Amino acid sequence: MYYRKLGRTGLDVSVIAFGGIMLDSVSRDSADHIVERAVSAGINLFDVSPTYGNAQNIMGPALETYRDGVFLAGKTEPNQTRDEVRGDLENSLKLLRTDYFDLYQLHEVTNESSLQQALAPGGALEAIIEARDEGLVHHIGFSAHSEWAALKLMDSFDFDTVMFPINWNYWLNQSQGKQVIARARETDKGIIAIKALAHRQWRKDEEKQNYHTWYKPLFDNKELAELALKFTLSRDVDTAVTPGDVRMLDYSLELLNNLVDPLQLSEEELKRLKKYASGHDGKLYPIPR
Repeated sequence: MYYRKLGRTGLDVSVIAFGGIMLDSVSRDSADHIVERAVSAGINLFDVSPTYGNAQNIMGPALETYRDGVFLAGKTEPNQTRDEVRGDLENSLKLLRTDYFDLYQLHEVTNESSLQQALAPGGALEAIIEARDEGLVHHIGFSAHSEWAALKLMDSFDFDTVMFPINWNYWLNQSQGKQVIARARETDKGIIAIKALAHRQWRKDEEKQNYHTWYKPLFDNKELAELALKFTLSRDVDTAVTPGDVRMLDYSLELLNNLVDPLQLSEEELKRLKKYASGHDGKLYPIPR
């Protein structure tokens, strides 16, 4: 496993992070094995949210043994009130069997309304700041899926981390990601990439192979998957969260272990990836609603 500093947090995090949504609806025994496998592979950043079904309930017991050696990132919805967020946070801590979050984030800020609600007096950010002052949260971040939202959030508050799609399709075809990285690094914010192994939106009536992600993961084209992962990790990011399916966790680790110099993308590899992008036959974003 490779490690990088998560920006100014000073945390050494694995370049592959654990997407907690993959534990939604799995059995306790399966979750124990999945988490053990991830930790054994060197993964030390685990991300989860109350909106991920019962993932918190399952992750808590599975991760408890390893809690002191890993970094735990939680989330809350941006359109909630201060009191609602406080309730979210306290319930998450209880379910996850811990007394603090290494990182707590505004989750999926997608529109102007939720952004303004999060930043307003009595809103979500106020609750997170209070929790940080009490030691329940060590660092504050956000996730967003479009540059305008990420840039506006960074202009509004000095977050410690940014979670954003750093994805080959989104970057090359929709020009999303470069400005976010540049702005974040101006103040040494940590950058958590998502959607590294995403291809595009599912087509209507396409066979989904029991994947429950809203996008088609890169499970059926190993060359493109290798290039996509190298693309994300070769950008100025600190870690990349796995897609929400345990099969993609194992695949991510397999790809990382098999790649020669996985943190660098050669000009020849970029040319091959651009060729895929030119015939990508579908956008990744916007998220289907």
